[in-house]
Amino acid sequence: MARDRTIITQAPLRATAAGGMTDLPSFYRLHGPGASVNFAITKYVTIFVSQNFFPDTIRVSYSKTEIAKKVDDIQHPTVKEALRLLGIDGGIEILSHSDIPSHGTGLGSSSTFLVALLHALHAWKGENVSQNELAEEAVKIERWILNEPGGLQDQYAAARGGINLMEFNKDDSVHIKPIVMKGEHRKSFEEHMMLLYTGKQRSAAQILKPHSSSIGDNLETYKRMRDLAYDTDRALTKGDMAEVGRLMHLNWEMKKSLDKQISYSEIDQTYELARKNGAIGGKLIGAGGGGFMLLVAPPATHDKLRGIMAQRGLHQQKFSIDYEGSRIVFVGRQKF
Repeated sequence: MARDRTIITQAPLRATAAGGMTDLPSFYRLHGPGASVNFAITKYVTIFVSQNFFPDTIRVSYSKTEIAKKVDDIQHPTVKEALRLLGIDGGIEILSHSDIPSHGTGLGSSSTFLVALLHALHAWKGENVSQNELAEEAVKIERWILNEPGGLQDQYAAARGGINLMEFNKDDSVHIKPIVMKGEHRKSFEEHMMLLYTGKQRSAAQILKPHSSSIGDNLETYKRMRDLAYDTDRALTKGDMAEVGRLMHLNWEMKKSLDKQISYSEIDQTYELARKNGAIGGKLIGAGGGGFMLLVAPPATHDKLRGIMAQRGLHQQKFSIDYEGSRIVFVGRQKF
């Protein structure tokens, strides 16, 4: 196999509109299916893979740089397992870049990193791989090999892109239903959405880990959040953004009731202020506790909301929907 090449891949981050946390195995395996509506956004994790100038070492650069003699010496757990899974034992250099802070922001960056990495490693080996295979490999590494707490939606959103209703079945299979919308409805959806960074990062693992043992105590809430995903699918198909906002608000209220770590007083006050000034609904993205807030608001209210949110320390990140998913953006030969 030819490895004297440079590969650059990108995979999109995602936001969840409804049904998050019903993709946790501790819910869907017993009470499934779980269901969520999520959408990939034009914010990316980019991976650069190339042949290492020193063939007997592995160089990995993310928030820090590692230089290792063998795969077992790599500290980054998902890089280590990705190299093991694909049978790569050395002579490689891996660099990463994220368009947003890479940890604790709720946009699925860890899984997106892994999907983009797997895509790059397969390409570096000269292998073609489908989007579903990328997602399945990422799930295998994160959930079944490393046993990291979390669900299955992030990997599929990063691999597939688009706006999707995802169903999580008791046998760990995932069914993806792209949400078909008229062009004007897709435009309205993007125009109503505001993504705002709270400036606070948190550990999703610390928030999610306790839920595995407490789902039974909140079972009806989880089931209702799952049902909200189906309701949101129908609202999006109709282009009813007022209903999408209302459903997102209901989902957020239910989610907050699960655990006091999911929100905090400052965010609650900011969210209520947004609602008083035009937002129909919204939520913190991901496990909660910080990261990004997503608001649904009529476009005419955005300028006012943007100023109010900035005064509260939340700053808007503009985006559109990514419909491609993980992709190879560059292939080139190296010359040493």
